Amino acid sequence: MDRSDILVAKIGGSTLGAHDTTLEDIVALQRRGVRPVVVHGGGPLISEWLKAHGVPSRFERGLRVTDARTLDVVVAVLAGLVNKRLVAALTAGGGRAVGLSGADGGLFKARVLDGKLGYVGEVAEVDARLLLDLMEDGLVPVVAPIAVEWRGEAPTKQLLNINADTAAGAVAVALAARWLVFLTDVPGIRGEDGETVTALSSARAGALTEAGVIEGGMIPKVEACLKASAAGCRSVIADGRKTGALLEAIEDRTGTMVG
Repeated sequence: MDRSDILVAKIGGSTLGAHDTTLEDIVALQRRGVRPVVVHGGGPLISEWLKAHGVPSRFERGLRVTDARTLDVVVAVLAGLVNKRLVAALTAGGGRAVGLSGADGGLFKARVLDGKLGYVGEVAEVDARLLLDLMEDGLVPVVAPIAVEWRGEAPTKQLLNINADTAAGAVAVALAARWLVFLTDVPGIRGEDGETVTALSSARAGALTEAGVIEGGMIPKVEACLKASAAGCRSVIADGRKTGALLEAIEDRTGTMVG
């Protein structure tokens, strides 16, 4: 199957619910023959729900420490509320979408990232066949970053919370996607002078990270872009709040191209 028309779009939790055109862009691209896959976050809404349930939020190295109580909320918000809102919005806009998580159909095989973080995982393998089959049927897969823990060659019953940025990168690599676009709440990557750069090499990304210019939640985005770029994917970080941002990003007219 030709995969040159596959686009992986990562929608950040900070832009969900914003008045942008991202979902309209996805429907428009699908009508043009592009095959989009959406991977989404939902961090701010998770924090709201945790607070409402009296569960404190704690982060280490930009990752949410996830104990059993936190995991219940993470799964409910990501695989439930956020995922289905996105599917409903895409459908209302004239698209055909199906919501799933990395736990469905063995999509993600994951392992625990660090015991200190609790039930936080990293994707060890993506089974691209499920996504390809859905796209072949004319559907937009909308993927929540939840996975099943695998130990060796066998799955367990344990669910894991996956960083959505790294999940999006892993999906793009597994699909041999043409584009990987991170839609966030900044215009792109800023250089030492504070100005947005149009292109970022691996070497400069490392230097900016070392200098603390690239920090926090931007680090996993850049790392995911570099991995996808090394696999032949055009990787862009762009401002998802901007009208037509996704359309412009795949035409290299906005954001920062990484790699």
